[in-house]
Amino acid sequence: MIARRSLVVAGAKVAGAVVVIIGIVVWNPFARSASPSSAANLQPYASGFVSPTFIASTPSEPRRLYVVEQAGRIRYLVGRRIAGTFLDIRSRVASGGERGLLSVAFSPAYARNHRFYVDYTDRNGDTHVVEFRSRNGKAVPSSFRQLLFVRQPYPNHNGGQLQFGPDGLLYVGMGDGGSAGDPGNRAQTLSIPLGKLMRIDPFKRGARWQMIGYGLRNPWRFSFDRATGDLYIADVGQSAWEEIDFRPRAQIGSLANYGWHVYEGRARFTRGTPNTRGQLVFPVAVYSHDEGCSVTGGYVYRGHEIPSMVGRYYYGDWCSGTIWSLRIDNGSAVDIRKESARIGQLTSFGEDAAGELFAASGGSGRIYRIVP
Repeated sequence: MIARRSLVVAGAKVAGAVVVIIGIVVWNPFARSASPSSAANLQPYASGFVSPTFIASTPSEPRRLYVVEQAGRIRYLVGRRIAGTFLDIRSRVASGGERGLLSVAFSPAYARNHRFYVDYTDRNGDTHVVEFRSRNGKAVPSSFRQLLFVRQPYPNHNGGQLQFGPDGLLYVGMGDGGSAGDPGNRAQTLSIPLGKLMRIDPFKRGARWQMIGYGLRNPWRFSFDRATGDLYIADVGQSAWEEIDFRPRAQIGSLANYGWHVYEGRARFTRGTPNTRGQLVFPVAVYSHDEGCSVTGGYVYRGHEIPSMVGRYYYGDWCSGTIWSLRIDNGSAVDIRKESARIGQLTSFGEDAAGELFAASGGSGRIYRIVP
């Protein structure tokens, strides 16, 4: 996933990393955060998952909450109980470090067409975006249809987020291909999919992927505000800055350059010149590596149980366990605040069908709910 993150506390790390790994973890200054601390607004919800990487839901199944496991399995909760396995493709998936089954997205018309989509790295470490269908509440493995294949030059920075946008299209976030410092300038090269945000109409046969964003290092979670359609991207930094990018719904289809590897956050990373195609977009929020080392993006809260949270975007850091929130006002981040809740090895946020927020700890295998 990212240069300073290991979902299974083992895996590849690269130059500039805060955590140095040679086969195993040899030093981790944030080790104490591996067990999530309890906070007044963070409630343990479920446990028993193995390296969860994502949390998802679909409106047609309001009682189910799906949890993606890195090794290649999706299980689901009914209430707080693990009720079953929805998909198991562990035989196809390379898992460990930053590789694995990284997300799932359900069709907006899932109740009728039973289609869903997953992003995973195969046994060679290359990325696949695949469509499956379900029957009687379980995935049908034989319904496999590939939408995207991307060869990965290194084992890190796979991106892996899938989301349906307000336009009904499927979006995927791709990392820059890995190593450190984007040695191939892949994120600024428009002819390859690495370091890009792309979208496709998966229901249209013969549809092609459209690039709408580039200059991304490793977008570890992007999301759309379910009320406004605005786009938020959490892009993992190299050695100094983590960033949150924002695009209003009206501009999502216009090509954006998010700056990497010329910029890390708002700071210069190289002396190079950014590609001039599209609009150069700088982050609305950043934090330094004095406060963490690897951002995990979340969602704008649109639930009903906590009125004071409505309209705030929540995100956190995998290393420090810190959670922040902010609001967007006229395209700028305002009222950025550090929340009291902390979750070590924070791999993902998620929404249930009603818009309530959840979070996953990759180390403990626990799912947490944000509560009043």
